[in-house]
Amino acid sequence: MSTEPLRIGLAGLGTVGAAFIKLLEQKNALLTRQCGRPIEVLSACARDRNRDRGVDLSNVEWYDDAVKLAEAPNLDVFVELIGGDGEPALSAVKAAIQSGKHVVTANKALIAKHGVELAILAEEQGVLLNFEAAVAGGIPVIKTMREALAGNTVSRLYGILNGTCNYILTRMEEEEIGFAEVLADAQRLGYAEADPTFDIEGNDTAHKLAIMTSIAFGTQIAGDDIYLEGISNITLADIRAARDLGYRIKLLGVAQKTERGIEQRVHPTMVPIESQIAQVDDVINAVVLETDLLGALLMSGPGAGGEATASAVMGDVADIAKSRPGRQHVPALVTPAKELAPYQRARMRSHEGGYFIRLLVRDEVGVFAAIAQRMAAANISLQSIVQRDDPDSPEKDSKAIILTTHATMETAVRQAIADIESDGHLRGSAQVIRMEPAG
Repeated sequence: MSTEPLRIGLAGLGTVGAAFIKLLEQKNALLTRQCGRPIEVLSACARDRNRDRGVDLSNVEWYDDAVKLAEAPNLDVFVELIGGDGEPALSAVKAAIQSGKHVVTANKALIAKHGVELAILAEEQGVLLNFEAAVAGGIPVIKTMREALAGNTVSRLYGILNGTCNYILTRMEEEEIGFAEVLADAQRLGYAEADPTFDIEGNDTAHKLAIMTSIAFGTQIAGDDIYLEGISNITLADIRAARDLGYRIKLLGVAQKTERGIEQRVHPTMVPIESQIAQVDDVINAVVLETDLLGALLMSGPGAGGEATASAVMGDVADIAKSRPGRQHVPALVTPAKELAPYQRARMRSHEGGYFIRLLVRDEVGVFAAIAQRMAAANISLQSIVQRDDPDSPEKDSKAIILTTHATMETAVRQAIADIESDGHLRGSAQVIRMEPAG
């Protein structure tokens, strides 16, 4: 065992930073034994030096500037928990790498936007860039993809990657509460931000998906080139109809490699109620990797929160503590960063599971038949079509028509709906939710 400690500089002392220090204090002896050397937080910085964080910082050297901390010569590892894809996080991480330090970050936005650039710098400097905590919280999905799946080819990956959205959809189904009311509860409980847009409109999921896609398929990260739909337009009518059909609605991030390129999409999805991913509720995350050798591998666990994220950060730090000089590092994105293929986005065309379509229409003779004809004209094969009352609709002379389709093209669905709208039958917007045969 080495008596030389691994010396940490910690930038950011919010919920995760404080939890990291607590974890190190509580598990110090165990971590020293597991890593073969002590781990020590030598220096730190945050916006407020005097805030009570419930941890002892008396022996920690304080910096007011994250970049100066990153450049400090007496550190081995720079842990970045500041957040955001810009400053000061970006300059601080670059400074740490350029001064020969390993970097651990939980910053998904930073990796999604600048990950390739930072990976190139890290490889040139011969240091590690670890970011397990940036994707799916405490689930070790990055480590699994980097190391445990050697020899496997991933053809498709998908998952529940945002705990806020999963909490909202779970409570809407279980308690029959509308979206706005559940969102307000989520904000009160700290599961959702005061401005929840980044979570509920799918951006958070997209960043995490883009990082996993790069690792799985050896392409450059494309966090801003993803088909995106959030959950803000999901209604109790959708939740009830999904349940009646034997499905649950989840916000999924899905990526798959096709002959036309990489298809990445984030949207509400109906998954079979008996499937494993349908059983993932509340703030839990889950990731499924479909591989040629192992088949479908599902991992689930807490996707956010101080302890879960701090655990992932500590796992990355422990990997560095165990490494030895001269050891060949696994590239941050598995494929050497300069060899990553340019990202080629595949146009969404069809998918195996078909579509759920809910239309609020005028309660008039012939509307039902006209809609069926429009679907047939677009070469859409219907699995079912039913008409029912919509008790939540303010339009009392309306009916809800619910259709499910066999596999078809996205463009065909959109064209058929546009034609139905042009006929003057619709009241409000059509609801379209993809149906996935998720495992």
